[in-house]
Amino acid sequence: MPWYHQDLTRVKAEQLLLQDGQDGCFLVRNSESIPGVYGLCVLHQNVVHSYRIMPDEDGMLAVQASQGVQPKHYRALHELIENYTQPNQGLVCPLQWAIQSVAEEPQEEKDLSDGEEERPPLPPRVDSSGPSPTSSAASPRVIALQQKISDISKEGLPPALCTALAEFAACGGLSQDVEAARGGLPPTRLSRLLLACCQPLHTELDHVLSLLDHVGRAFNQPLVAAHTTSRASSVPTLADVITKLGTLSEGLSTFEKKILEALPALTGIQLPASHTLRNAANGALFEVKVDSHLSEFTRLGKKPLLRVEVEEGRLVMLRRNKDGLDEVDSYTHERILQLIKSQRFHNKLSIVFDRDRDKNNRRDFIFSDARKREAFCQLLQQMKVKHSHRDEPDMISVFVGTWNMGNAPPPRFLHTWLMSQGAGRTRDDATLTLAHDVYALGAQECPLSDREWAEGLRAALRDVTDVDFKSVAVHSLWSIKLAVFVKAEHEHRVSHVSSSSVKTGIANALGNKGAVGVSFMFNGTSFGFVNCHLTSGCEKVARRNQNYFDIIRQLSLGEKQLATFDLTCRFSHLFWFGDLNYRTDMEYADIMNHLRRREFDSILTMDQLNKERESTHIFNKFNEEDITFPPTYRYEKGSRDVYVWQKFKTTGVSAPGT
Repeated sequence: MPWYHQDLTRVKAEQLLLQDGQDGCFLVRNSESIPGVYGLCVLHQNVVHSYRIMPDEDGMLAVQASQGVQPKHYRALHELIENYTQPNQGLVCPLQWAIQSVAEEPQEEKDLSDGEEERPPLPPRVDSSGPSPTSSAASPRVIALQQKISDISKEGLPPALCTALAEFAACGGLSQDVEAARGGLPPTRLSRLLLACCQPLHTELDHVLSLLDHVGRAFNQPLVAAHTTSRASSVPTLADVITKLGTLSEGLSTFEKKILEALPALTGIQLPASHTLRNAANGALFEVKVDSHLSEFTRLGKKPLLRVEVEEGRLVMLRRNKDGLDEVDSYTHERILQLIKSQRFHNKLSIVFDRDRDKNNRRDFIFSDARKREAFCQLLQQMKVKHSHRDEPDMISVFVGTWNMGNAPPPRFLHTWLMSQGAGRTRDDATLTLAHDVYALGAQECPLSDREWAEGLRAALRDVTDVDFKSVAVHSLWSIKLAVFVKAEHEHRVSHVSSSSVKTGIANALGNKGAVGVSFMFNGTSFGFVNCHLTSGCEKVARRNQNYFDIIRQLSLGEKQLATFDLTCRFSHLFWFGDLNYRTDMEYADIMNHLRRREFDSILTMDQLNKERESTHIFNKFNEEDITFPPTYRYEKGSRDVYVWQKFKTTGVSAPGT
């Protein structure tokens, strides 16, 4: 019985199955926790599922399978395994590929003439501590993959690539890389194959970099400080291609700007400040309806247009005519006194103008949707900040982001996160690159150091907004991190910065769960930011609630005079975010059906956080943005369509989670 591993730990069993990687691969081992019991381990969708095979009083064997499935009893272990190779037997999937154990020394044949059937020995009554065997499973899928690669090499590709494909498939390259990966070594043969694919690109990169470098030197702005000509005579590597791609990308992004900055010194001609292209946001048009008196309606028309001229510092009201657009009214930035967003109607905005005292100085506008209203407000704010003669801004914008990184390094580019270009509510195209005044960015399960995390974020913000930011504070608790940045122009407006953390892990002593916080004063206004990672597990709602109360009592932020009050009463504005770990009390199949129909409201009614806010008054008086995106827990890594809704741990199964 090749699938039987007598002395194999659960950890080693999971390693063997994950190394094989095929749905339905399996093995049988002795249970470490219960003497006299076998363990059946099977891999499905890259998750290891474990089942117990228990003998009854008569020595018959049965699998403890899914709830509601009647267990079947077998006299021999191989009969049980053979039956579970069939579908719909109560396991997560049929048993298909046996992970073979290490061959043992040959033994004398047993005389089975009396009809007794051979069975592997029952697991010992004490925990075994012997060495774990290794996997020697061979899959027919490898042969199919080799044939597929061989067929590709016959499809009229360049000769060098055809040769590389053939060698990789037929000459053991694939098998050697698999063995290397099992030993933790890089797949060198695959790297050679990829390099063969990239050889034309590598040659062209050298050519383009050389051309741009010559152009740059004419303006005393070489593209690269030291071009990699030293590698021209050596054999290129895949790392060389990646490095040169990065050099080209980074160089082109700043090449034009560097040359323009060098022109005054080279030519003696001073360029005007407006030599760069005008911001696409300047002059954006917004169609609105006027909620006002009849006379105002008649003057502005049925659907007037608003135009925010950021560079000129004025707001223009236009009406349509048969020849185009007529300017009806215009207001300079200092005459716009206040913006009032309706909380009942998210597309309605009231603007208070500085007008004659005997006239109503408030106008109400209805935008096509809330997104357009928000874009309009951001443009007005940008205009006010740019042109205001006041020493201090009268309004600022705050961006809050949270990210459970799953202990994986971040991608190189973070623009979709920092520009809110995800599956939920997104920013209008006219305001995509407008920088916010404050950025509070939190992470959970972050593998980076505080310095790496902060420097990476600051560089990403600069890349997205073309604005310099100053760090207010960076604070962490184990892998829970919080970084707060402000525009450089606001650096001296920030004071009284404090940071704190609270552990809510096991016995409130471990920092794998808990919260970090940062607070500060922006002129006379107090701000607080809390990034948390609460207890996981679908059934641990009460524990998560207790985490919340522990945090608001113990997090030491804000003015010391307010220390006797809980956290929610200490600030003008408090922002709370993170991985709260509340789940959805609904069957996985029902959740997926609602998601396919984009019925988010039906799912949110069963959301544990919403229920607890109503019943136990956690997060009382907090305002939450409308949720217009599907659940994010737990996506399969690299996917936005597939959920890994069961998470298997040594302590049990955590499922389902959404």
